[in-house]
Amino acid sequence: MAMTKQVALVFLPSESGVDGARSLYGDNPVSGPAQWINDGVRSLIKRTQFAIPPLSLMILASIEVSGVEQTICDLRFEEFPTGRRWDLVGISVQTGMATKAFELADRLRSLGITVVLGGPHVTMFPDSCRIHADCLVHGEADDLWSEVLTDLAAGSLRPEYLTDTLPDLQLHRPVSKASLRINRYFTTNLIQTSRGCPYQCDFCNVHVLNGRVLRQRKINDIVDEIRRFRHDDRRIFFFVDDSINADPAFALELFRQLTPLGIRWFGQATTALGQQPQLLEAFALSGCQALLVGIESIETSSRKAHRKIQNGAEELAGNIKAIRNSGISLYGSFIYGLDGDTLQTPAAILDFIADTRLDVPGINTLRPIPGTRVFDRLRQEGRLLFDPSDITAFRYTFGQEMLYRPKNISLPDFIESYSDLTRKVFNIGNSVRRGMSAPSIRAAVLFFNLFYTHLYSLSRNDLHRQLESIGRA
Repeated sequence: MAMTKQVALVFLPSESGVDGARSLYGDNPVSGPAQWINDGVRSLIKRTQFAIPPLSLMILASIEVSGVEQTICDLRFEEFPTGRRWDLVGISVQTGMATKAFELADRLRSLGITVVLGGPHVTMFPDSCRIHADCLVHGEADDLWSEVLTDLAAGSLRPEYLTDTLPDLQLHRPVSKASLRINRYFTTNLIQTSRGCPYQCDFCNVHVLNGRVLRQRKINDIVDEIRRFRHDDRRIFFFVDDSINADPAFALELFRQLTPLGIRWFGQATTALGQQPQLLEAFALSGCQALLVGIESIETSSRKAHRKIQNGAEELAGNIKAIRNSGISLYGSFIYGLDGDTLQTPAAILDFIADTRLDVPGINTLRPIPGTRVFDRLRQEGRLLFDPSDITAFRYTFGQEMLYRPKNISLPDFIESYSDLTRKVFNIGNSVRRGMSAPSIRAAVLFFNLFYTHLYSLSRNDLHRQLESIGRA
């Protein structure tokens, strides 16, 4: 009788920032209370704020093929179990984590384990991946993964799997939590209602990877999935769509149907929700507690320069106030350092935060991801601070390093102004004030602000160390 094939699906944590709250330059040696605080913050970040399971791997692990058993290995919580027998290990590769993914793949292959690589980096840069894998999966793998598993069971694994068409989300594909250890995570109730984005912001690759047409699941399938998920985990739900209000009519029907279920949920939306009163009311009545909104820039010139054409700058403040007045807390994500920004921009951001009373303001630097238009443009303009010919030199951090030179601000002045801005936005006093005044989930808002007070302190230290190293070069 043939043995069941064992497949591991690997999630890799980032090396710093949100997955570990560590300096890019190595932690300064500390002991006693300081070490206790650092360790405590890292643990809380994992469990309270950021530790949610990888939905893409949940989707793949839910595909059932006779003779194959799948396991999710979340390396935020454990070392890869090399002591077990694995017939195939699948690693989803993000460009900012490609080096780490390749190192693991090479190590596993040296042990005689077959490795398949997939994910955004493989889709966009397959040539850089082939040397590190026995098999590549290109694009969204919802349909392709069953082919991989079937071929594995038959002993006929092919070197590459790809298709010319995107998965039809109208097909019913139930997602299972069977491969998860539920108590590891803040919540395991991750829901995706659609893929694709009609917008074309030059710093984003969603429309490149998932298409410019919004593909949607059937509302009945989504509602049934939410009912089923509640049996395993009664905690909050997280809608992972980049813009849950991208199709207002679809979202209105969905959340009206969810209202009787009595769930609580987080999601991501555009600030245009503030001008969609029926939908905003449906969000509030269906249990929406908090939303992440991409403000990016309040400078009109920056929004135009980076093709952030939705939600005009003059409408932002009013929209944010309307959303908060409905009882929903807001995480507002800014990018400081865009091409229309100047040294006067931080003062405008501070005024905007004070006026709108944003509950968690995220102050980010631009991340020129390889494969985006902004990466290509900055490369052509000679403004990148990493080798553009080595796409694995790009990495994800929590605002801990600059990857480019701003257009209108010198690098030393930018780092000083960014540091001053984050110091003013995030401190203990502001954290407590925002937590106390949040329209909902006040404890969570307080925790988010306290975490960011710690993380932005880490960011400031690393940015200044980067500047010193550039000065010595």
